[in-house]
Amino acid sequence: MQFDFVIAGAGSAGCVLANRLSACGRYNVALIEAGGRDRSPWIHIPVGYFKTMGNPATDWCYHTEPDPGLNGRSIAWPRGRVLGGSSSINGLLYVRGQTQDFDHWRQLGNVGWGWDDVMPLFRRMEHWEGDASEVRGKGGPLNVSTGWLRRNVVDLWLDSAAALGYPRTDDYNGTDQEGVGHFQMTMRRGRRCSSAAAFLKPARQRKNLKIITGAQIRHLVMKGRRAAGVVYRQNGYDVTLLAGREVVLSAGALGSPHLLMLSGIGDGAALRDKDIPVIHDLAGVGQNLQDHLQARPVFKTTASTINVETRYPLQRVRMALQYGLSRRGPMAMAASLGTGFLKTRPELETPDIQFHIQPFSADRPGAGTHPFSAFTASVLQLRPQSTGHLALKSSSPDDYIGIHPNYLSAQTDRDTIVAGVRMARKICRAEPVRSLITEEYAPGSFVPDDDAAILEWVRNTATTIYHPTGTCKMGTDSMAVVDPRLRVHGIEGLRVADASIMPVITSGNTNAPAMMIGEKASELILKDIQQPPR
Repeated sequence: MQFDFVIAGAGSAGCVLANRLSACGRYNVALIEAGGRDRSPWIHIPVGYFKTMGNPATDWCYHTEPDPGLNGRSIAWPRGRVLGGSSSINGLLYVRGQTQDFDHWRQLGNVGWGWDDVMPLFRRMEHWEGDASEVRGKGGPLNVSTGWLRRNVVDLWLDSAAALGYPRTDDYNGTDQEGVGHFQMTMRRGRRCSSAAAFLKPARQRKNLKIITGAQIRHLVMKGRRAAGVVYRQNGYDVTLLAGREVVLSAGALGSPHLLMLSGIGDGAALRDKDIPVIHDLAGVGQNLQDHLQARPVFKTTASTINVETRYPLQRVRMALQYGLSRRGPMAMAASLGTGFLKTRPELETPDIQFHIQPFSADRPGAGTHPFSAFTASVLQLRPQSTGHLALKSSSPDDYIGIHPNYLSAQTDRDTIVAGVRMARKICRAEPVRSLITEEYAPGSFVPDDDAAILEWVRNTATTIYHPTGTCKMGTDSMAVVDPRLRVHGIEGLRVADASIMPVITSGNTNAPAMMIGEKASELILKDIQQPPR
């Protein structure tokens, strides 16, 4: 079979690409996804991330290699394995990032990726339910709602932060991110608005779009230094799919570099070590791995939280009935309700930490909530300087790639996360939220307000907040994998379009920028068809 475009991966960016490239009707597009259709009701129920993360039916269930920065711990790295990718299993939180993030990309030589360039793409893809703004979109396929669900303990945390002098914000996705406020979420009428729901569902009936699920791509078809298609395995058989114009990798920050390596594109010595013939020696493939590491302070409270509201079967039945009848209640809740983008030092130009305030507490998704009423004030560093890498374990596509995050290897990262934990404690000691807190459960009173003690607690307990990026970074330097038009250096007919192309991680949750990258990629591809660059 042959198509004009073959898209590898139906995640946050891939679904956008499939929609935009097939919209005009002139090009035949194949979208290939290793996972299945997004039919599980837990995908569409917002709180369903407790069921989909860690579930092999919807999650790749990656784990990192033991990480020195986490005292040798290996941690779970959920990644979506279903139509919509991670946008189908994430916490629904919508964060564009700071305007300075994208201006920095442009300063690194990536022309066309500054804030003024990408802001229209964010506007085009979204339908913002909030107040009209020159930087917010109306009428786009991706519904972005304000958080109508309120919990007293979250609101009082915001009040306490404001009482300490931290600014409030009504729209952290506007021109200035700084402040505390309520999260925005990808939700429409109480249901998850994933990339698949927003972009793929409206396009499914197009005759020029073929969606192939349950098909794990083994490697690219290479003709010299041109990508001519892909080979995927489905139901035990290998199938070759040819691309007349381009192959676009949208398999994510783990999948896209892995496919490049399996196809002979990557660090030559590493490929030869795994007996993979080298097509193109491209040292940056799998390098520059960046992620947001979260520390999770937990506070016991007299307020009612999800922990106690879901303890008994009858409570859960009532909750399910409420959701089924009205699409409201706790089952329509995103992973976090309150947030804060704040500075750990006043001289900083922009916020360097982000809070996720959750009216529940748990050790990890899928583990169940704690048996007491509590809330979580999760904190992460927005711009980590520590970078890791990916490493092949073998030449087999069935073997997962080795993930080496290298967390907390930079002193700035260690200082910032410690400052963030200290700030979480400070806010929770301020009124009015203080009156609802009975005990600091984590770190706990046995961890003093001491840099070394807090850092050690972080090393022993911190986990990912699910934002891997940067492993096929965009740029013009020797470690760049794609150019500013997302074309793989040294290879014809091949682009990458997903969070792996970020030269530097954005300041906040990465799902919105990943979808924007899909928008940008489609724009670049269609322009290059009409007027090929010289």
